[in-house]
Amino acid sequence: MAMASASASQKVLLLDLASNINHVPTNYIRPISDRPNLDQVDSIDDSIPLIDLHSLTSSNHVVQQIGQACKDYGFFQVKNHGIPDEVITNMMQISREFFRMPQSERMKSYSDDPSKTTRLSTSFNVKTEKVSNWRDFLRLHCYPLDQYLHEWPSSPSSFRDNAAEYCRHVRQLALTLLEIISESLGLEKDYINRALDKHGQHMALNYYPPCPQPELTYGLPGHTDPNVITILLQDDVPGLQVLNNDKWLAVNPIPHTFIVNIGDQIQVLSNDRYKSVLHRAVVNCYTERISIPTFYCPSPEAIIAPAPELIDKDHPCQYRSFTYSEYYQKFWNRGLATETCLDLFRSNSCVASREPNSTTPNNFPPPTTIVITPPPPTKATTSPISIESTRETQLNNSPTTRNDWQIPLHITFVPQPQQLNLLPP
Repeated sequence: MAMASASASQKVLLLDLASNINHVPTNYIRPISDRPNLDQVDSIDDSIPLIDLHSLTSSNHVVQQIGQACKDYGFFQVKNHGIPDEVITNMMQISREFFRMPQSERMKSYSDDPSKTTRLSTSFNVKTEKVSNWRDFLRLHCYPLDQYLHEWPSSPSSFRDNAAEYCRHVRQLALTLLEIISESLGLEKDYINRALDKHGQHMALNYYPPCPQPELTYGLPGHTDPNVITILLQDDVPGLQVLNNDKWLAVNPIPHTFIVNIGDQIQVLSNDRYKSVLHRAVVNCYTERISIPTFYCPSPEAIIAPAPELIDKDHPCQYRSFTYSEYYQKFWNRGLATETCLDLFRSNSCVASREPNSTTPNNFPPPTTIVITPPPPTKATTSPISIESTRETQLNNSPTTRNDWQIPLHITFVPQPQQLNLLPP
């Protein structure tokens, strides 16, 4: 059966088309210059590191291993991660059962509205993309669970219970890994967790049907992840590829392991010490593939900026500060048409924002001396004020002006002038 394309307005999943076609529809075919060259993929000689978390509590070696993996690959695999095999098996089983349900039951969750916190859809963003991806997906928001659980599919009957149990375990693993990554950067153990503000957690159940011409299309093209950290569970079918030293590495599945990659926000927080790297999903002509990434995110209001401790004369500040909502909006608007949007937030003359309760970094300007001479009061009074500091400082051999330090203070007014040394809090 030949079919040129499928309209998104028809609410048809790729799953329901793929079994009836013998060639790739035109709207899935990539330009010749943007097709996967599967002959140039290294699947034997090299791969991403596999790290054993068993000795985490008794050895600093794991911290060093993960730090090196984040620096060299942006990806690593973990075993002995503490998540029971039964939880993993159940999650993969309900995912497979969901996509095998009758079309009428599956489509109850369908939406092409990206603002929906629970939705079944296809490709990536069917409203904006010019070339479709060979993928269907069920997207779930997972934290706080009690806020979203009622939205999740009620079929299969065990879906909510098993998926919720899986989400709780993966969340704990994410928190542990972020502490390790913080330590590997020389930061306080809880630095990244505090920088994220209220954390978000999303999950996708990706379904890649067999493809009659896998050399013409992608499950997902090369991209970086916009979030903080991604924890991936995949079945036993290969498909994930990671770019390293201009070479695509095939990450073949290892039972009972998770694949972890750092996202764009870690690259910013680390001031480019660690890299959020390109990865892609390719498809095959012989069998379906399921992968389940969990995306751990900052709150939309979280202000993301390089850690002040990671900025010095040898490592100048690489990014301006921004909210995660600003970043994610740009990421979503551009879709997967370009590989990354980190460059939109780079700055050649930026100063790191000061995190509350941290020590003063060397690159901050010296204390400002302010003399306050109020009208003589009859007695000492205390009043909260906010002072905005504007000054010039030298960073990267170029002058910059800072207008955005708002410093909350409580000042006691006294009859005589009082000199105060003000440091950014």
